[in-house]
Amino acid sequence: MSNELPRSHRDLKVWQISLDVTETLYRLTAAWPKHEQYGLVSQVRRAAVSVPANIAEGAGRRTPGEFMHFVGIARGSLAELETLLIVARRLEYVDEPTYRAIFNDLLELGRMATGLLRSLEERR
Repeated sequence: MSNELPRSHRDLKVWQISLDVTETLYRLTAAWPKHEQYGLVSQVRRAAVSVPANIAEGAGRRTPGEFMHFVGIARGSLAELETLLIVARRLEYVDEPTYRAIFNDLLELGRMATGLLRSLEERR
């Protein structure tokens, strides 16, 4: 692997997939109860957007260390999303197959973010 940072966050598969997951979660939460609009819906959406946004911000920074910091924040948002998704499943806002599919996507994004962190660590 090259020691160069990606030219753009748009080149990163982890950013691309996290954007897809964000879109999925926005569409899913649109069908949740209206009384959750300022509760769980808002939290899920903010956490979901945080993942690609922090990856993008980190990629726009000058050093691998700065990039690592923002990837770490994105990983925290993934953990938050996992928790929020579990709550949504327990409240029966999401069916089991949809829950499993999104949960698996979040796990894969976590693995990808960890791989990105390792790659950035090697460049420090």
